[in-house]
Formats: sequence, C-alpha cells, structure tokens
Amino acid sequence: MRQRFVLAGAAVALAAVMGMATGTSAQVKKGKTRPLTTKQLMSGLVSPSCGALGKSLQGSGPADEKAWEETATRAALLNEAGHVLMDDGRCPDGTWAEATMALRDCSAVVLSKVEAKDAPGALQAFQSMTAACKSCHMAHKK
Repeated sequence: MRQRFVLAGAAVALAAVMGMATGTSAQVKKGKTRPLTTKQLMSGLVSPSCGALGKSLQGSGPADEKAWEETATRAALLNEAGHVLMDDGRCPDGTWAEATMALRDCSAVVLSKVEAKDAPGALQAFQSMTAACKSCHMAHKK
C-alpha cells in the first residue's frame, strides 16, 4: 500500500514538472493571448531591423538625413520589440528577461546616439545589444 502512494506521488510530481516545462516552452514560442509567434516577431521585425541597423552603422554611418531617419526607426523598432518580448506572458526565465532588458536599454542608447548623429557611439551600443541577444538565443533558440 505504501509503495502505491510513493509511486502515485512520483507520478504526480513528474506530471507537474512536465506541465511546467510545457508551459514554459509554449511561452517562448508564443504569447498567451495574441497570435504573433516569437519566430514571426524575430523574422518579421527583429532580424530585419537588426540587420539594417548594423549595416547602416558600419563605416562612417548613415550617408544622409534620410538614412539617419531610417536608422533611428530601426533602433526604435528594436526597442519596441524588447517590450513585446516581455508582454503577454512570453518571458520564460531570467535569461530572457535580462536579455530583453538589455535589448531595450541598448536600443534606447543606439537611438539617442543616432539622433545625435554619433555613428561610433551608436555602433558601440549596437554591439552591446547584439551580445545580449546572443545570450538569449544560446539559451532558447533551438
């Protein structure tokens, strides 16, 4: 009889752990209530904005006023993505939360440097931002 209770308790504990793991995985893939998946957010907003931002900050920076404005838009979009990545129950753990905070903080610095037309300063903040992104990708991107 006692062995049954031990086995039943182990089964309940295993089910709870599996349930928590499944819930966390689902939150990484998608928020709780809105249809946008994390993969869609990354491929549709984050990756193109990050790539264009990095490219525009190479060399002496954006070539003209229009290019500076586009660069500012990319930095602002990445900042907004940092908020979306924490919203709707999407955040599964501290690694995600820390990287997302760094994304928001660094993209805000990039934006302020771009607004000041400081390409080297913006590039330095951009590099810090992408390092934070990499830490989260190592933990969550399969």
